[in-house]
Amino acid sequence: MAKTTDQTEEQKLKLLYNLQTIDSTIDEIKTLRGELPAQVETLEEELDIFDVKIKKIKENIEVLNQSISERKNQIIESEEKVVKYEKQQETVKNNREFDSLNKEIEFQKLEVELSEKRIKEYKEKIKLEKESSKQIKELLKDKKVELKDKKTELEDITGETKIEEEKLLKKSEKIQKNLEKDLLTKYLKVRANVRNGLAVAPIDRGACGGCHSKIPPQKQLDIATRKKIVYCEHCGRIIVDMLLADEIK
Repeated sequence: MAKTTDQTEEQKLKLLYNLQTIDSTIDEIKTLRGELPAQVETLEEELDIFDVKIKKIKENIEVLNQSISERKNQIIESEEKVVKYEKQQETVKNNREFDSLNKEIEFQKLEVELSEKRIKEYKEKIKLEKESSKQIKELLKDKKVELKDKKTELEDITGETKIEEEKLLKKSEKIQKNLEKDLLTKYLKVRANVRNGLAVAPIDRGACGGCHSKIPPQKQLDIATRKKIVYCEHCGRIIVDMLLADEIK
């Protein structure tokens, strides 16, 4: 291959069309894989989210159990105080002391009632958390099966095309290195913005092979002589003549 700066327009056009042919074949391989890579990635993300949710639920249950334990201790303390105050009432010397102790007893009994109420609430929350965890684990199980199937399917398809794709990618990279930087940039830009990634299209009955817009006679002559790079005025694709396309094939 001549140096990039020494290439004729015809050589550039052949490189471009050859590059397009290779890149289109790579696109076909990717199409064969379809949405599987994206589906696998989405499933993996969902599994991560489920794992985080299950972990959070576990932490919530631990906190609730700790709260239950604290409330049970509070009940024991309050009941002990009630016994203590009731015993003190037996030795009080006046009604004021008796009433004061009675208020303390009532307060501690209310504390017991409140703690028992909170324990009931915590247990109900734990029940709900466990139900939620069970549902998520069932979903997680189904998603894992689905992910396994998708990965197997993807591996089967990838295994069949991996070697071919790697060879094509190397060929594509090699041609790109032999193209002028500005020309390659235009090719990649057009390829990224047109349907099917077709940046180089052969002329077809006087029209662009990509968008099917008519090409003026003078431009058709320029395309046929291969002395300049011709772009479609409507879609920006690089146009080559059919004979060049046949030569590349």
